[in-house]
Amino acid sequence: MAEKRKKIGNLSVHPLCLGGNVFGWTADEAESFAVLDAYTAAGGNFIDTADVYSAWVPGNSGGESETVLGDWFATRGNREDIVLATKVGAGVPEKRGLAANGIKAGVEESLRRLRTDYIDLYYTHYDDESVPVSEFLTALDELVREGKVREIAASNITADRLEEALTFSDAEGLAKYAALQPRYNLVSRDTYEGDLATAAARHGLAAVPYYALASGFLTGKYRPGVTVDSARSGTAAEYVRTERGRRVLEALDKVAEAHGAELATVSLAWLAAQPTVASPIASARNTGQLPALLAMADLRLTADEVDLLTEASK
Repeated sequence: MAEKRKKIGNLSVHPLCLGGNVFGWTADEAESFAVLDAYTAAGGNFIDTADVYSAWVPGNSGGESETVLGDWFATRGNREDIVLATKVGAGVPEKRGLAANGIKAGVEESLRRLRTDYIDLYYTHYDDESVPVSEFLTALDELVREGKVREIAASNITADRLEEALTFSDAEGLAKYAALQPRYNLVSRDTYEGDLATAAARHGLAAVPYYALASGFLTGKYRPGVTVDSARSGTAAEYVRTERGRRVLEALDKVAEAHGAELATVSLAWLAAQPTVASPIASARNTGQLPALLAMADLRLTADEVDLLTEASK
């Protein structure tokens, strides 16, 4: 597996990043542990979560996913084997923002829940334009210097603001964003392609796309006339009703059949073939969903197949 690892700054990660948003939400602790064990047994080492997961669930207050992961690290004793990503800025119970004191409080809370003394990849979850880049980058740099964070990254940020942040880090010799986590998939391309992707390429940032499977739509289980019992079914079902969504499914079916692969595998392989993309994020609420995700690391699409999917998704 070593030859398949991708680089994010000084970190070496698996081509599939396991999304932790389901832990403590649609996957209880036992299910979460089973998924995590199966992912790592297959060679996976890159796990993504956030301090706010899953505050949107009635009865939850945020931090549930980090807590599950912290308990898993404690029982398995494998923290050093994992590249752990979490985020700050959405905050709990209310949006924290990126003020320096919020970042410093947020990292301590995350470290406590995760039962670790360092975070490998720390994202600013949402940009906060009320805070100058000088303030939050200085705060993040302090965390790197203290050894609490190894690399920093950004999610949900504009190209202009990203450029401003990168320029400031260079000018001041501070820790610099090594990765970008955009919303990006076959039915959501303008959320990354264009100025943001160009900026990432120019500065050598690795893209780690979220919503890589469009809330499950790109697994192929959502079809016209099909009812799916899922917490995300409302979002995914919207794509079924669009001409673009139907075109994408038709192209995915064709490529998947040619490879004897699942649609989810092909969807992730298309993302992995895009410039700057290092490791798409996908989550599994049970071990049965995991093989199709992990298979993306071994699927190589032909140039014609990539073009077919790209054209269908315009």
